[in-house]
Amino acid sequence: MLTTSDALGVIETKLRMLTDRTEITQLCDRYVRHLDADRLDDFWFASVFTDDVELTFPMGNYSGMKGLAEFHEMARQTSELTHHLSGNYDIDVDGDQGHVRAHLTAVHVPQRSEPSRHFTIGGHYRATVVRTMNGWRISRFVFDLVWNSGDLPGPARPAPENGA
Repeated sequence: MLTTSDALGVIETKLRMLTDRTEITQLCDRYVRHLDADRLDDFWFASVFTDDVELTFPMGNYSGMKGLAEFHEMARQTSELTHHLSGNYDIDVDGDQGHVRAHLTAVHVPQRSEPSRHFTIGGHYRATVVRTMNGWRISRFVFDLVWNSGDLPGPARPAPENGA
C-alpha cells in the first residue's frame, strides 16, 4: 500500500508526463501552423526551434537560424500558399529531452489564383525536442518523404497585375 507521500509522488510524475506530452504536441502543431499562417515572416523561429537546430529534408540539410531562414526563403519562392497537417504523435520524454515521431502532409500551391494546381507530399518526421528556459523547442527535425503528387514546385510566378 502506498503512503500518501508516495501516492503524491506518483501523481506528480504522471502530471509531469502528461504536461510534457501536451506541450510537445502543441510545439509540433505550432510549427506547422506557423509554416502556413506566418510563412512571410521569420519572427516565430525562436518560439519553435533551438538556435542550433538541424533540419533534414529531401531537398537538403539546414543548420541554425540562418539555415532555417534559407530553407523558408526557398519555400516562399516556390509556393504562395501552403497547408500543413501534422498528427499521430508518438512522444517519448526522458527528463529535459524528448523524441517525437509523427505524420506530416503538406500541400504547396504555387499561385493563389490557381489553388487546384498544387504539389502535395506526405511522410513521417522524427524530431528531437529539448526543454529550454522558454519551454520545449525542436533541436533536430528529419522529414522522410513517403509520397508526392502533382506538379513539382518551381519558383512561384507573380500574380498578374490588373487581372491580366
